Amino acid sequence: MAIWVAILLGIIQGIFMFFPVSSTSHLALMQHFLISRGIELPDPDSPEMILFDLIVHVGTLVSIAWVFKESLSVYLRNTIAGFLEWFGGEQTPRGALYRKLTFLGLFSVFVTGAIGFPLKSMFEAVFAEPLFMSGTLIITGIILWWTDFLTPRKVGLREITIWIAIVIGAAQALALLPGLSRSGMTIAFALFVGVKRRWAAEYSFFIAFPTILGATLLQAIEVFGYGGTITIGFPALTVGFVVSAIVGIFALKLVIHLLYRAQFRVFSYYVWALAVVVAISSFAGVL
Repeated sequence: MAIWVAILLGIIQGIFMFFPVSSTSHLALMQHFLISRGIELPDPDSPEMILFDLIVHVGTLVSIAWVFKESLSVYLRNTIAGFLEWFGGEQTPRGALYRKLTFLGLFSVFVTGAIGFPLKSMFEAVFAEPLFMSGTLIITGIILWWTDFLTPRKVGLREITIWIAIVIGAAQALALLPGLSRSGMTIAFALFVGVKRRWAAEYSFFIAFPTILGATLLQAIEVFGYGGTITIGFPALTVGFVVSAIVGIFALKLVIHLLYRAQFRVFSYYVWALAVVVAISSFAGVL
């Protein structure tokens, strides 16, 4: 992979990881486009290309850590204190809350894996079907449009239940399909079950850490552990990682601004227009 291609794909990931319009679909579509123009790249549905996609996803975890550094610091400090209290026999309401949130977040990730892992091969096959992505992009637009017209949500951190964790985990599993945005699906379904906008965003982005790191590890095992070969060089992987992290910081700040003001429908217009372009391009043989 050429360095300029890694930069381009890193920029796309950094923007669309947080814009709720599906980074995987944009990466796959750009890869299809580059291949159709004669650029040498592995197939978008190949294990090594999916591994590259996951590595630039890990880059955007750096963006989350930077933008939410204060909330993340509070979470880590209180979670560690909560578990120390638990083992030491002392119980406080704050410690109990953060222990609960940790277990619920991990349970959401478990639900994602329980649904997504058996369907992994089917989800990966969709990377080779641009026309299917057109349909999932339309669905994403409808969901985003709907979120702007919800009444004020009332569920805070203390009211998040195992049922809410299941719903968010299932939404994240569905977002493994290209065209369905991970951030868009998890935030939207958190809002649908009543979670306040701030906590819907933070819960969504915090569970991205174990989800993306786990998926990257599994994909790396598939590529390296079972005889897979990788033609994407280390410099390209590193550049994609760094670029996605830097670009992601600015994209995430903009998304939070729009989410808190119930202006997600601006993304609906974009994904609907993209869906039309993808469908026409697919029928015309461009993709």
